[in-house]
Amino acid sequence: MSNKRLIVALDYSDTEDVKALLSQLNPNRCMVKVGLQLYLSQRESILEMISNAGFDIFLDLKLHDIPNTVSKALSEIEKFNVLMTTIHLQGGKEMIEAALSSVQSTKIIGVTLLTSLNDSHIRSLYGSVFSDQFARLISLANDTKIDGLVCSANELNLLHEYQGIKVVPGIRNKALNDDQQRTMTSSEAYNLGADYIVVGRPITQSENIEEAIKEYEH
Repeated sequence: MSNKRLIVALDYSDTEDVKALLSQLNPNRCMVKVGLQLYLSQRESILEMISNAGFDIFLDLKLHDIPNTVSKALSEIEKFNVLMTTIHLQGGKEMIEAALSSVQSTKIIGVTLLTSLNDSHIRSLYGSVFSDQFARLISLANDTKIDGLVCSANELNLLHEYQGIKVVPGIRNKALNDDQQRTMTSSEAYNLGADYIVVGRPITQSENIEEAIKEYEH
């Protein structure tokens, strides 16, 4: 896996915006995340452009479908230089196993519970408390030996014995008025065992991107 622990989220839909940001980033210091919005607006061409610029790619599409469909989608994804990509653990054991069997080099990262969800949302959706639902998903991750997990930093203390990759979004060194419900600072996340952190707006909307990178990469 990459020794670059910072993943910068490319929260754009326009290629020129992506090019402008990449020109201010160093592929030796960070990876980049391509999410659903950017991928749908630019399709495979954005993956080719980013790869040609020398960046490792975290493709965050959060696939969740029947096993055969997810398997075929991942076979297409692996044709590009994608280091890691995401699926929803809630797709179940058969879907996860189909995903793992369809790739050779791309790492499959399981989404636990979205960082936009709080305890009230979890009770409404699943009829259980957050910790119980999270534990069920971690048990599934261990059973299937998926390559890694996406979870908020607040759940890292529940993953001391988990041996896979831990990718943590919702990182905020300063408070922002946005949709993230479960957040933590970068230093706290690293100290709790995060292998990678995902940071978007605090870097991409910073007036000094170089200083923002320094702030979040350690």
